[in-house]
Amino acid sequence: MRALVDDEGFASVQDLSDRFGVSTVTVRADLDNLQAAGRVQRVRGGAIRRVRPERSFEVTRSEAGPAKARIAARAVDEVRTGDTLLLDVGTTTTAVARELVARTDLHGLTVFTNSLTIAFELEHAADRIEVVVTGGTLRPLQHSLVDPLATVLLEGINAHVAFIGCNGVDADAGVTNVNLPETAVKRALLRAARRRIVVADGSKLGDVQLARICGIDEVDLLISDIDAAGDEVEALRAAELEVVLA
Repeated sequence: MRALVDDEGFASVQDLSDRFGVSTVTVRADLDNLQAAGRVQRVRGGAIRRVRPERSFEVTRSEAGPAKARIAARAVDEVRTGDTLLLDVGTTTTAVARELVARTDLHGLTVFTNSLTIAFELEHAADRIEVVVTGGTLRPLQHSLVDPLATVLLEGINAHVAFIGCNGVDADAGVTNVNLPETAVKRALLRAARRRIVVADGSKLGDVQLARICGIDEVDLLISDIDAAGDEVEALRAAELEVVLA
């Protein structure tokens, strides 16, 4: 039921009853359970797609800290000396930046980013990591740079690896994000990389948000954490996405 609500934005109790061949009482109970789990939002007569309010970088930075650190450590295992990297805005990708600074065995890296926070993190390793900021228009909520002008530089880049953050990863809906401006930049980052890696803690698996970044088939690897729900991981693997749990 949740997938149908996500796909269509709204589904009535009667429509769900007809499609699934169950009683309206059963549908209402299932929708109530989905709302309690944060998957949909109940409204009069049915349910609508759950839209998560965007929270600031400072608020989300402290959430799932140990998981993000493990994800970051595993992500940096994908990096080789001399690589050119693309680092997307986000708290998990910022953890990747911190891990790059800590990995003194990696030299000659070039990192393109649209995150001011990541740029400042990488400045601590300026002798090993060259940092290029994309430019663009500032979004203070995430300290990110977006269009206009954020994607112009990326059109001429051919990077080894892109690390992309997100607000949701679902086998059917793909990789999604809570806001539109950053989604456009994420797509440009994906186009500019040979290898595309999504980093997302377990709470984001099975979640679907406002804006679609890409399909599961456009991602080479998902790095999540051991607290991710097993059924969501299996659904993603069944969709032929490589998933690593840190």
